[in-house]
Amino acid sequence: MRIFGVILAGGTGRRMGGVDKALLGLNGTPMVQHVQDRFEPQVERLAISANGDATRLAFTGLPILPDAQSQGPLSGVLAALDWAEGADAVVSVAVDTPFFPGDLVPRLWLAGEGRLAVASSAGRWHPTFALWPRGLRGALRDYLATGGARVMAFCEAQGAVEAPFPASDPDPFTNLNTPADLARAETLLRCAD
Repeated sequence: MRIFGVILAGGTGRRMGGVDKALLGLNGTPMVQHVQDRFEPQVERLAISANGDATRLAFTGLPILPDAQSQGPLSGVLAALDWAEGADAVVSVAVDTPFFPGDLVPRLWLAGEGRLAVASSAGRWHPTFALWPRGLRGALRDYLATGGARVMAFCEAQGAVEAPFPASDPDPFTNLNTPADLARAETLLRCAD
C-alpha cells in the first residue's frame, strides 16, 4: 500500500500567543522538524498543509500545500488528498504534537484495513491523527462545501474505525497549546537525553 503523509500546520496558535507553532522552538529545534523527523520514516512521501508565506517552511524541503477552503484541519486533509496522486491513503498528524507514536501509520492501517481510521488513547479519539483513503475526496469536498468543518462529525458520517493506542503519561497525542505545555515538553526531551 502506498501511504503519504501530511503535517497539519494551519492553526493560529491563539493560546500560544498567536505564534506560528510550526516554527516554535522545542529544545532549540522548530516543532515542525520534530514532527517531520518522527513522521517521515513512516510514509512514502510527506507534505505540510499550511497557508501564508510558504518560504518560512522551505528549510523542511517538503511540499507546502495551501488549502482553498480554510475551514480548519479538514481543509488541510482535502489539500493533501488532492496532492497525493498515486497514493492509497494519506495519514495526517498535527504539527503541535511532537510525541505521537513511532508506529502510528501501520497501526492506523491495520485498524481500518485501508478504511478511514482515527487514533485514540485513554478513551479519547484524536481525529487529526487519522488515515484518510483517497476515495473520500468527493465526500470531503462536498462536506466542506456545505460549511461543515467538524472533523469528528465527518469521520462518524464516514464510518471511521478506532485505532486504539495504549494510554501513557504523557499521552503521546497531547497538543502543545500553551507556554506551560511547551515547558513540560522541553523537560521531557531533556530527561530523555
